[in-house]
Amino acid sequence: MILYEYPFNERIRTYLRLEHLFRRLGVLVAREHPIDHHYAITTIFEVMDVAARADLKMDVLKDLEKQKQTLNGYRGNPAIAETVLDDVTAQLEGCFSGLNNLPGKAGQQLTENDWLMSIRSRVGIPGGTCEFDLPAYYAWQHLDTKTRQNDLQRWTAGLVPLAESIRLLLQLLRDSGAPQKVIAPAGQYQQTLPQGRTFQLVRLCIDPSTGLIPEISGNRLLVSVRLMRHEGDDRLHSCTDDASFELTLCS
Repeated sequence: MILYEYPFNERIRTYLRLEHLFRRLGVLVAREHPIDHHYAITTIFEVMDVAARADLKMDVLKDLEKQKQTLNGYRGNPAIAETVLDDVTAQLEGCFSGLNNLPGKAGQQLTENDWLMSIRSRVGIPGGTCEFDLPAYYAWQHLDTKTRQNDLQRWTAGLVPLAESIRLLLQLLRDSGAPQKVIAPAGQYQQTLPQGRTFQLVRLCIDPSTGLIPEISGNRLLVSVRLMRHEGDDRLHSCTDDASFELTLCS
């Protein structure tokens, strides 16, 4: 199944973008080729750009504290396993402490690394990191794999608390939803959202064998899905057949 996710607000949109970048970064750092490590560095710069928003760190800290208070409200409930509750609460506290102890914005310490910033100033230029532009960077790419990986891990260490916090918050958000099987007549589906609940994320699972691609839109009142197919002319065309998929609303 292919899983698609659509955020209902800008804060969750930012979390998903950062999660996407952190996942890519983890894959690239673990690889051995200098080209992979070049793209690991450019991914670090992308994380810094997204995390540069002034209130991002505070938003994450507020969400961690809110989740902790919500979970503590379940204490004493016989349907809740206290050991699991304690474990998740401890994770929230650890993420809060780690992120709160970081000085300034996530990745701010990297802006003081002149060598990295010289690379950052060139990566947006097509071919701007050639050996005649950045000889020191070209030499770094010829170091042994372990040395390059150690450098990358050192540079990303200050981003780990943010990555762990977002991973946990999104995990809790995803776990809050219950999947339901739905039918899209003639490739179109709409669902009115119940009043009194604020949904933040919709998740949609589609069987790849159908060749269907969802175009999702939504707000606090309605979620809408339009199913498309990528045809031989390299364009998306509307699906006119009835189709089924799995939908999960997370609040």
